[in-house]
Amino acid sequence: MKKKWMTAAAAALILLGGCSPNIEKKEQVIQKDGNKEKAIIPNHQISDDYYRSIIPFKPGKARGMVVSNLNTRYDIIEFETGLMRIAQNQFNPNKYLFQEGQYLEKETVERWLNRKFTDEQAKEKKLKPDENAGLNPIDPGKGSIEQRNERSPVYLSHIMEHDYLVKTEDNSLKLGGAVIGLALNSVHYYQKEQYGAVYDYKIPPEEMEREGKKIAEEVAKRVRNHKDLKDVPVTIALFKQEAKNSVVPGNFIAYTHLDAGKGSIGSWEKVEEQYYMFPSPKAEKDHRDDTTYFLNFKQDVEKYFQNYNGVVGTALYNGEQLVDLKVEIPIQFYGKAEAIGFTQFVTGLVMDHFPAYVPIEVSITSSSGPEALIVKKADEEPYVHIFK
Repeated sequence: MKKKWMTAAAAALILLGGCSPNIEKKEQVIQKDGNKEKAIIPNHQISDDYYRSIIPFKPGKARGMVVSNLNTRYDIIEFETGLMRIAQNQFNPNKYLFQEGQYLEKETVERWLNRKFTDEQAKEKKLKPDENAGLNPIDPGKGSIEQRNERSPVYLSHIMEHDYLVKTEDNSLKLGGAVIGLALNSVHYYQKEQYGAVYDYKIPPEEMEREGKKIAEEVAKRVRNHKDLKDVPVTIALFKQEAKNSVVPGNFIAYTHLDAGKGSIGSWEKVEEQYYMFPSPKAEKDHRDDTTYFLNFKQDVEKYFQNYNGVVGTALYNGEQLVDLKVEIPIQFYGKAEAIGFTQFVTGLVMDHFPAYVPIEVSITSSSGPEALIVKKADEEPYVHIFK
């Protein structure tokens, strides 16, 4: 173990244990554009990777729908945070302020997520023409249930809107742009009868992307027909959600940007992000060196406590580059001193086993809750926090 890193870790524990970052509380009062409500912009931005949000917080019009529409909590988190990463390609966090979607109403999103109905089906359901707005394909109604679901699966599972505001010279806010996330199913689930067994159809990736881009074209047209969104820049991004039993989140696969006033999609930018579970056969096959680093780290952690093998990691890759690694170590402690000693030990292992360029976050937990957090940014010394 490298002594200098242990010294740094110990110092960090002394300085940071039980403390919180010193965030400035100064805020600036401004006027919101349109309805002229007072709002507050926090002066402090905790990181260039995060947008500031205005106060008071305004929940999105479709708030809560993501929980029921996506398969796992991993997808729920990644869909939202990943959408913010996509936004940074067009909307600089130092200039723009974040607000949850205020323009696509919940009822609108619900209608768009439906299947499109034939005229006869719409009549049976007593739907007005503008209510028959489903973006998912029509159920063909012929053939076996398996054939119908494989020919016409549900591709679109959720739509999320994020808004980005800018401050104007007259000290007011206006909408500077919007980002629309389209969550696509990699697996289509269906039942042959009500309350019966659930069957699944794995949608081929190329089919999912192709149909997702078709849906995006229609979304772009509809967004431009919205009076508040017709003249602002809009980014539309495609997210592939994983199966219900997945232990890693899905990932964004592509995005496109519409300049202000532009109503049709020109080209798409491919997103090379993908998540891996460490350890796993897929990670070992695709990223052997990083898997070796992790397995050596895991082996040394397990030497600290006999018969322990609970170290797992979730790695995010952008192309071939490892851009984020989150490690979870659940363990039972019998005293705070034991937890502190273990945290120091793990901090040293982080510095010993992983290349300096790898950003790592290690969460140490027990049955009592979080015990410690170790955060090491690329080419930096670790930040260590002990929870009281």
